[in-house]
Amino acid sequence: MISLERYIHAAANASLHQPSGVVVEVVGLLVEVGGLKAGVGDILQVAGGGLDLEVIGFRAGRLVTTPLGSVAGVRPGTRVIRLDRGTRVGVGDALLGRIVDAFGRPLDDKPAPDLATKAPVRAAPPPPVSRRPIDKVFSTGVRAIDALLTLGCGQRVGIFAGAGVGKSTLLGMICRSSTADVNVIGLVGERGREVNDFVRGTLGDDGLARSVVVAATSDQPPLVRARGAEAATAIAEYFRDRGKSVLLVMDSVTRYAMAQREAALATGEPPATKGYPPSVFAALPRLLERAGTAAGAGTITALYTVLVEGDELSDPVADAARSILDGHIVLSRSLAERGHFPAIDVLQSVSRLAPNLMAPPQARAATLLRDLLATRQEAMDLVRVGAYVVGSDPRVDAALRMGPHIDTLLRQAVDERTPIDQTLAVMTHLASQAGVV
Repeated sequence: MISLERYIHAAANASLHQPSGVVVEVVGLLVEVGGLKAGVGDILQVAGGGLDLEVIGFRAGRLVTTPLGSVAGVRPGTRVIRLDRGTRVGVGDALLGRIVDAFGRPLDDKPAPDLATKAPVRAAPPPPVSRRPIDKVFSTGVRAIDALLTLGCGQRVGIFAGAGVGKSTLLGMICRSSTADVNVIGLVGERGREVNDFVRGTLGDDGLARSVVVAATSDQPPLVRARGAEAATAIAEYFRDRGKSVLLVMDSVTRYAMAQREAALATGEPPATKGYPPSVFAALPRLLERAGTAAGAGTITALYTVLVEGDELSDPVADAARSILDGHIVLSRSLAERGHFPAIDVLQSVSRLAPNLMAPPQARAATLLRDLLATRQEAMDLVRVGAYVVGSDPRVDAALRMGPHIDTLLRQAVDERTPIDQTLAVMTHLASQAGVV
């Protein structure tokens, strides 16, 4: 019987035009390959089965890889070849209106898009000094955001929410109503049913027509899920480099971090912060910093959802994302339970660029409305127990009187779109009716 060492020796002396090795060991999420030289990030393929492997390290003269598919049927000694294509994804206008997987393969039962151009999945972020300043307002069509949390074209914002608070619905509203030329939507680690629900129900046919959906479902290997987020970002970069205004939506950054954690723990990297290895927190800025502005006229305005366990914002991934991004929108479970949708807690939410984007009248009105909301929140305990007497404090009186009108501004139906000019006019009118300075 031929030993495994002889398989490796034979593979090492194979044709130089097609370097090859053999499978030595499969343990959990790792496949070790002997007799082949490759670099970290290179793509290998198991002969016969069509299974791709991505090199994530090497030890004791063997390549440590992670499978990009099922390892069922892989045996010791199975031949492995190195592919020339590397970690690239097809990009082009033919992707518009399509649903593809992390490798650009169609998921919508249509022919594969004709894509002559390939883009690196893991491109470097634009140099800091080459980024153009963000000075143009990005209209989302959602009143609560446009009025009090104004975003700019090229801004990166996190949407922080627990499960079932309406983040996917909010993303669909923004995708349908925004002023972006192209939407690129990355669904990372979602259940298969949710992908179809988001595309057909939340996004709709009109939204899909100018969108590219990249889906990497929860049943796929960890690096495939991570690649889904990176491929969506690469597609967004392609359209930005052609001068387009791109809206990049990623649901969710947390599942991207979880996928990175699974792969890192499988290689033996020790966990650090609440079970997350250090490499996860190195991967997050590399991904998030790719969005935004660049040297050209195009922009990527990015919305990243972040799942928070138990609605607590102290989760390590949430902390890391909040420190990298240019603002955060917090969805409140208490608002959702009262039927206030979108359930945006404007007092906990911040757009770091809003002061630079708002005209002075809008800034004054926004500050006043936020102050009234905060005053009402502080006074509600006294009001509920009947301890507050009307007339005791003019500001509290104004907050209680204007509160329902402000809530009407901030509430919005799923299929309702409000132009930003109309939103600002209503907000300015409410501020003028408050009667306080």
